[in-house]
Amino acid sequence: MGPGSLTESAPAPAAPESAAPGLSLGAYFDRVARVDTLPVVGHVMRIVGLVVESAGPAASVGEICEIRTGRGPALPVEVVGFRDGRLLSVPLGDTAGVRPGDRIVSSGMAPTIPVGDALLGRVIDGFGVPIDGLGPVATSDRAPLHPAALNPLVREPVASAIGTGVRAIDALLTCGRGQRIGVFGGSGVGKSTLLGMMARGTEADVVVLCLVGERGREVRSFLEHDLGPRGRERSVVVVSTSDSPALARQRAAYAATAIAEAFRDAGRHVLLMMDSITRFAMAQREVGLAAGEPPTAKGYPPSVFARLPGLLERAGAVTGKGSITAFYTVLVEGDDHNEPVADAVRAILDGHIVLSRDLAAKNHYPAIDILQSVSRTMPDVTTVAHRERAGAVREWLATIRDNDDLVSVGAYVPGSNPRVDTAFAHRDAVGRFLCQPADMDVRLADAITQLHSL
Repeated sequence: MGPGSLTESAPAPAAPESAAPGLSLGAYFDRVARVDTLPVVGHVMRIVGLVVESAGPAASVGEICEIRTGRGPALPVEVVGFRDGRLLSVPLGDTAGVRPGDRIVSSGMAPTIPVGDALLGRVIDGFGVPIDGLGPVATSDRAPLHPAALNPLVREPVASAIGTGVRAIDALLTCGRGQRIGVFGGSGVGKSTLLGMMARGTEADVVVLCLVGERGREVRSFLEHDLGPRGRERSVVVVSTSDSPALARQRAAYAATAIAEAFRDAGRHVLLMMDSITRFAMAQREVGLAAGEPPTAKGYPPSVFARLPGLLERAGAVTGKGSITAFYTVLVEGDDHNEPVADAVRAILDGHIVLSRDLAAKNHYPAIDILQSVSRTMPDVTTVAHRERAGAVREWLATIRDNDDLVSVGAYVPGSNPRVDTAFAHRDAVGRFLCQPADMDVRLADAITQLHSL
């Protein structure tokens, strides 16, 4: 190793010939002698697609570095891997202006995000920077984006219901505090409207809303019309639009989850809503393929299916603290509910709500297909009477679905089957019950009372 190498171990300083009486410095010199000095500065070799290859610095996976060009602001990058002695990182901004030989400097720190009550009512990006024009966020508290995984034995069992403000969910798909639910649907079936209804009507203390890869045009529309001033008062909104780099979109999802965890650890009951987990997976697909991972199902590399449970498992209730009840929208491409991301997410979550394009076409909103949806924790948070009545309504809906064509063409003779007669006698009442205007909030207790009155 050359005399000017940055990786050469520093020689141990010579011990002084005399020291103050009673003061021994030997242990300190021994520790210094065992420390290797590592380079904190490298240089850019090349950029291929989304990946920056550099010689150095000594940085770990997940660490944030900066490319300093001297011709403008530093460009943050996140380390994603190594190849042939080179550091691989993905930019968190535009690489325009970066040249071979530009310095890349290690921060030596894992990424963090601002947390605390100062975020309520604010709109920030995945770095914690406000984008709402209301000035800086007045908080010095920060939380890591990637904390250690929770011990499963500290998780509190789901034992109490939480109202969402949506009658169809609260009555027939009742959710519990700490539950994780997927909202499955294609584009244009009302996912954003449903999230806005829940943000305004939920019984949670705090709402954390994450928009991942959302179209820029729709962000303001969602904030003003779907969420509204009342919904924003107790909400933190984390936004990363579709034109953001892939890692910036991923970072928004991790940032929102870290903010929700901070509120949960402070004893709050949090409603976390992420739109959408599919775009998170797509962002990881871009990063994984650029880093050289092999494509598997529909081009998704293995890292996608490793990161999904790592993110989704962070929600839940913790003993002695608060809870995170999470809703993740899943954008099913071509209304294919068996595509790889939907399949993987469905296996991890505690229930799924399916939005139907057919119902949306009939102006039935929210367009929830009750028969295709399920809440796995509903038996743990409802009474026997509630479950029996919900089961009866589901039976009516199934009977109507199976016999609708016969009744429509006049082939069914009333009185032939009492079950069919009963189901169709309740058809209109059930339809009115399942429909709900977007600006209407229904409390959980009221939803159950109305269910029993059907």
